[in-house]
Amino acid sequence: MESPTSIPAQVLSYGDVKGAAERVAGHVRPVAVAPADPDAAGHELFLALEFLQHTGSFKARGAWNFLRSHLEAGTLPAAGVTIASGGNAGLACAWAARQQGVRATVFLPETAPKVKVDRLLGYGADVRLVGSEYAEALAACEVFEAESGALASHAYDHPLVAAGAGTLLEEIAERIPDLDTVVVSVGGGGLFAGVATAARHHGIRTVAVEPERCRALNAALEAGTPVDVPVDSVAADSLGARRASATALHAALQDGVRSVLVPDGEIVRARRRLWDDHRLVVEHAAATALAALPHAYRPSPGEKVCVVLCGANTDPTDLVTAG
Repeated sequence: MESPTSIPAQVLSYGDVKGAAERVAGHVRPVAVAPADPDAAGHELFLALEFLQHTGSFKARGAWNFLRSHLEAGTLPAAGVTIASGGNAGLACAWAARQQGVRATVFLPETAPKVKVDRLLGYGADVRLVGSEYAEALAACEVFEAESGALASHAYDHPLVAAGAGTLLEEIAERIPDLDTVVVSVGGGGLFAGVATAARHHGIRTVAVEPERCRALNAALEAGTPVDVPVDSVAADSLGARRASATALHAALQDGVRSVLVPDGEIVRARRRLWDDHRLVVEHAAATALAALPHAYRPSPGEKVCVVLCGANTDPTDLVTAG
């Protein structure tokens, strides 16, 4: 997964999220929120079904806000937008670009699965396959950006992307009166930064959940600055950022935020539980948030908790065929 560039922290404000909410309204799917089964510990649990979003993840929100903001400002070049990502961010960028009549050029390594390439082509992207590793695709993307003048997008390390992701919390807060806590998984921190910024405005606690072996935000909190971390988790395809963004770290240092870690075994069990109990198929990154309950984060009796199920771009066959 992409690592952020070494840019200064962009401090998000609630106004950024509200502005993004106005831009994405009517263009993204409003999140559905479902109550989960009553909890024996006495707290109310809700699931935010954001995996039903366009392209299968929350990334559509940030991608739309990023492009629309540049279109409104007249800063989108004729060469369009470019990104190096075959994951959720690349899909969202290609989708948002097609919807807004913008050219999108997406760089992937030659080893990218055909299904990802086909989906990007289906969204109308100009797909460039370069090298055998992501780093080579990224380098080619940077050359293309410099030579063509295309606008570079990033998977998470941009304030417009993070603010767009934060619109999810605005919708959740409307649907769950007196919500106490939102639980969200963290990779590079775009979703977390946006959600935490909006949640703080509403007086809602944010629990940031990471795999034990993909702990970029947790490590940044310990070090007091973003640092590189090893990446080795079942959820690394979506949460495998080697370094959290400075924006995410700033959001995590504010009141009302708690950082927790979960082992891979709990992530796998949470994903399986969502299938067995609710017939919901999500990716491991989404299950990571649910895996925090009730051990890494134990809600108080009567606490209203919403777990964000952020994406479902996954192979479901292991769920269907497992015993």
